[in-house]
Amino acid sequence: MNILAEQITKLIFKSLDISGEEEEMDQWWVDPSTALQLNSYPSCPDPSRALGLAPHTDTSLITILHQSSTTINGGGLQVFNEGVGWVPVVPVSGALVVNVGDLLHILSNGRFINVLHRVFVNQNLQRLSMAYFYSPPIGFKVAPLAKLVNSSGQVPRYRSVTLREFISIKAKSLDKALSFIEN
Repeated sequence: MNILAEQITKLIFKSLDISGEEEEMDQWWVDPSTALQLNSYPSCPDPSRALGLAPHTDTSLITILHQSSTTINGGGLQVFNEGVGWVPVVPVSGALVVNVGDLLHILSNGRFINVLHRVFVNQNLQRLSMAYFYSPPIGFKVAPLAKLVNSSGQVPRYRSVTLREFISIKAKSLDKALSFIEN
């Protein structure tokens, strides 16, 4: 999974015209922070009274998700689309979902939007998912990429913090974490 995450990350950086050989990113490919989370959402007789996972964004750079096919009759992953509301992410057999996390949002200076998402339970079916969280090393300084900001003339939207600091900020302030590091 690490190889896939690295390839996806390099493609994202290529789309931003950022080379994977940038000095500040050399350590990512050697020692990334990763986590694998297995989730089980049992069926629920009254899904209107329960939530599988509350709305949130992922702290990671990207999250690669495999989910079971339980969106039939409700339930499953939903993403928030401004102006539309909550939209189901219908599982496709053999496909993975890639979520943009807070760190990619920061590094891209907001060009890639972190995905607000939640999970609803299903009345009749158990839902299983596997999430692989991929991030730079824990001590890495996270800030809008200098080459991206300098070449486009943008003002950095966020100040520099280590990944460890950002995780601490997010643990205390949850969905307001980005506002604590805004410039």
